[in-house]
Amino acid sequence: MTELYLNSVFRMDWSCYFTQSCQVLSIFHVVCLAIILILIRSAIFNCILVVTILLMGLLALPLLFGSRKGVCWLRDVWVKFIISSLKTIVGLDYRVEGLENLPRGHFMVASKHQSAWETLALHLIFSDPSIVLKRELLKLPILGWFINKVGMVPIDRTGKATALKSMLMIARKWAGLGRPIIIFPQGTRVAPGEKKRYHSGVFAVYRALKVPVVPIALNSGIFWPRKAFKKRPGIITVKILKYIRPGLKREDFMKKLEDIIENETRVLEENSSRF
Repeated sequence: MTELYLNSVFRMDWSCYFTQSCQVLSIFHVVCLAIILILIRSAIFNCILVVTILLMGLLALPLLFGSRKGVCWLRDVWVKFIISSLKTIVGLDYRVEGLENLPRGHFMVASKHQSAWETLALHLIFSDPSIVLKRELLKLPILGWFINKVGMVPIDRTGKATALKSMLMIARKWAGLGRPIIIFPQGTRVAPGEKKRYHSGVFAVYRALKVPVVPIALNSGIFWPRKAFKKRPGIITVKILKYIRPGLKREDFMKKLEDIIENETRVLEENSSRF
């Protein structure tokens, strides 16, 4: 029996096992190389991002004493450069779907917020938007002055009635000049797959401005995760959904807005390739 077993072992075709082992090793090497390349590209892009922020801060100082137009011009140039660098270095591009859903005239935007990416790219999709952001950012040296000069809508998150009135007053001011107001209804970045409630502040702005609300779904968090060093190559999809007409009651508006954004975002996330 022992002799028969040894003979069968020696007669086996070990070449197939060797080939399979080489294939496994090759796949492993390819995956490791891809991860290393992503990390290197991310490091280069992150360095460019930090350096250009510092340079922009220095260049913006003289412009702070001039008109708002000069600061906005510098903002647009910087955003275009960063988004272009992201495509060239990291291999991360984006596409916009549903532009035909934009209403004529004034409107506000309620966008899903997964990443820092949309705080930049939405400036390229919409003309001179005013973004609702936390008031604490205005206290930052240089950056806070820059944000204030550009004309954003700061919100005090203490929840006081006076804070809400102040935010609505500023939102009305910029909306009256034809600027689209952009708000992130969940108030912060939410990772793909996670759930967080929609704050009623979006309804307060909707009711005060009396304009259509354009919901936006996106999947940026898959490629540029929150507080992550690594940026993945791919294509971010920004989907502009059918707008919500003014005049809805609070419960109806909040439910409709959340259902529209979350359902479409889920579809985008499921159709996105992960690495």
